[in-house]
Amino acid sequence: MSRIGKKPVAIPQGVTVTVGKDNVVTVKGAKGELKENIDRDITVEVKDGEVVFNRPTDQIRHRAMHGLYRALVNNMVKGVTEGFKTNMELVGVGYKASNQGNLLDLSLGYSHNIVIEIPKELKVVTAQEKGQNPTISLEGIDKQLIGQVAAKIRGLRKPEPYKGKGVKFVGEVLRRKAGKAAGK
Repeated sequence: MSRIGKKPVAIPQGVTVTVGKDNVVTVKGAKGELKENIDRDITVEVKDGEVVFNRPTDQIRHRAMHGLYRALVNNMVKGVTEGFKTNMELVGVGYKASNQGNLLDLSLGYSHNIVIEIPKELKVVTAQEKGQNPTISLEGIDKQLIGQVAAKIRGLRKPEPYKGKGVKFVGEVLRRKAGKAAGK
């Protein structure tokens, strides 16, 4: 059995989990509602305040999906109760970030500013304090969507290994290289 797949997902107070036709799991909570299509081979049962996942065989494909869908539903339950948040910082001289609603305006050292439209399901907040790097904070209930948008923002100017300039996650440890002078 998959170690993750065999653990049941506990349903906290105020959260409802329903399994509809075609194996669609719907999770409703205080912060919103999320849906996920579960593969037809994996069976999902809601009983005694827990969601239990079962697989038909020990094939590699079934074992992989067993743990995957359990983790996805667990993230959905966590998202509608607590929510998820990702913080990023812009390291570099002249790098700036500002937002107007869900439009994120980034100045990353290119000849032009980059404007990104953040999905309406997410909340974006930018901060620029004196003596600190500008920060971008993404908040929402869908963990996958937050990660996807954060990766897209980071991909606009990845941190370089010599000075560490670029868009990075707060707390991310970068592998630094010695400069040209240190090589001699």
